[in-house]
Amino acid sequence: MLGSSITRCGHGVAISALAAASFALMTLPAHGAAGAPRLRPHDLAAGSARGLLPATIVPSNITTADPPLAVPDTTPCKVTLFTNVAFEGFNPVPFQFVPPTACAAPWSEVVLSVNLSVTPGVQFDRTATIGLGGATIFFGTTAEPFSNEGPSWNVKRDLTDESVLFTAPQAGQVSIGNVVNGQYTGIIYGSATLQFYPPDTKYPAPVVADIVVPLADSNGNPVPLASPTSQLAATFTPPTNVENAYLDVMAQSQSSDEFWYTCVPNNLAAPLDDCGNTGFRETDATLDNQPAGVAPIYPWIYTGGIDPFLWAPTPGVQTLNFIPYRVNLTPFAALLDNGASHQVALSVFNADNYFAVTANLLLFLDHGATKPLTGALDVNTLTAPPPETVVENGTFAPSGTIDTLSGRTYTIAGHLLTSHGMVKTEITSAIAFTQYERIVNSGTQFEQDITQDETATNSTFTDGPGLSSIQQSFDYPLNLGYDYTVDSSGAAHQKTKIRQGWTVATTANAPHQRAYWSFVSNTVAPHDTLNFAPSGTFSGFSGNGSSQIYQTRNSTGACYGKLVASESLVVITDKPVSCNR
Repeated sequence: MLGSSITRCGHGVAISALAAASFALMTLPAHGAAGAPRLRPHDLAAGSARGLLPATIVPSNITTADPPLAVPDTTPCKVTLFTNVAFEGFNPVPFQFVPPTACAAPWSEVVLSVNLSVTPGVQFDRTATIGLGGATIFFGTTAEPFSNEGPSWNVKRDLTDESVLFTAPQAGQVSIGNVVNGQYTGIIYGSATLQFYPPDTKYPAPVVADIVVPLADSNGNPVPLASPTSQLAATFTPPTNVENAYLDVMAQSQSSDEFWYTCVPNNLAAPLDDCGNTGFRETDATLDNQPAGVAPIYPWIYTGGIDPFLWAPTPGVQTLNFIPYRVNLTPFAALLDNGASHQVALSVFNADNYFAVTANLLLFLDHGATKPLTGALDVNTLTAPPPETVVENGTFAPSGTIDTLSGRTYTIAGHLLTSHGMVKTEITSAIAFTQYERIVNSGTQFEQDITQDETATNSTFTDGPGLSSIQQSFDYPLNLGYDYTVDSSGAAHQKTKIRQGWTVATTANAPHQRAYWSFVSNTVAPHDTLNFAPSGTFSGFSGNGSSQIYQTRNSTGACYGKLVASESLVVITDKPVSCNR
């Protein structure tokens, strides 16, 4: 009987169906984690497949449709954090940051630029983090190499909101745990700089956070949350003039949770050799133990995930540079201004082991206040845990379906007497998760088809000296078709087709200002088949291809659209397209 086996490579790994039960189990190193998962020979073959690529195939280097980060057309001051560091083990690399003497704060923009590369050979994807002053300033994963091609890439991150971190000397640390030995030969190299753009009349300095409270370990690294009751918490005593508060959250799936969207209800986990707690996860925030917000979890897939050939030369959405989800905690500002200590905490609903979680709490102060700000939290209809409905149909031997649904709408509102008058903030959020899963589990086939979508709409209304409203909608669709079949000769074929999207639409209105709107749409769609001989050894791949389309536009006239596509790991299309959805 075959089952689904979610296996981890590197920090996460490849996903593979089980081979026959007679296959011996093997141990491979976990990606960035202590211990090692149990892998089948097919998993080993798939994980090493890039090293077995025929010399006649020369893959294209990493190619994406992502737009360049928008920056001012002025010359920045640059500060080097680290240069050409080789990552060959699991020891973090410390560095010291000193603010640029030629460009004093405030800045119009602060940009982190990271250059990474992997030497040709065999290597898993690895988790990469950069911490500064205890706060996480970068979180992502690395690309896997081929035997005849070592990828290189650059990622940029806008850190302007966290500018306060860069106004004084700070200790920092970069962590990329990487096994290098006779079997895993790819060495990862990295360099990073911070770029500080001085303000001018065209690019003035924006309002930025006055305080950054990290939710991470002491070096700015993510913290593992292994179960629904595990928490990442920070206790702090803010000043009594906090006017706005935001929590930027990133939750990366790891180990048994790496492919959380393929997990099944606990009663099916053992029979299907799968992870449990269903295919639904979310990050929940609390303030002083009361529910305070929800951060949907994006289904990131790393470059070794499911089948490494799916993600070359184009990786999945945000794979190399995770984008945080911002939770607005401003309605709680009056509670933060009471002079006492407070605790902000995060947990992952349905975590099965485990999620690496980090966040930065950004506090904006009322600089005109001469006494503690007063007010109250007026409404909070958010409750925990989230509702979840699971419907199972079928025997799952050979077939069955699982429908997993969750949805809720809640309102959180508060008021605050500031130096510029009474300000009321009301946030209404609607979160909806749907997953429809079909499983075929016969003696010669394991098939898992998943249609999943999570949407979140946050409407923020502010009533103060002027009225303003902001509505932001997120959409995280994921379609995954996975079919592992053994033919009459004993040869096996692992066919995978994926389509993952990330869409954000924003509208904003304020008195005496032109309404602002924007949208961003990013879709990556790869497909591939891994082939294995009756002996279980990897015999090649077929039907390989991928595409990415990125479109963004806003009311200021900005317009960007690009399409990249590849066949057999080689780019065949790289061209501009319409910026309209």
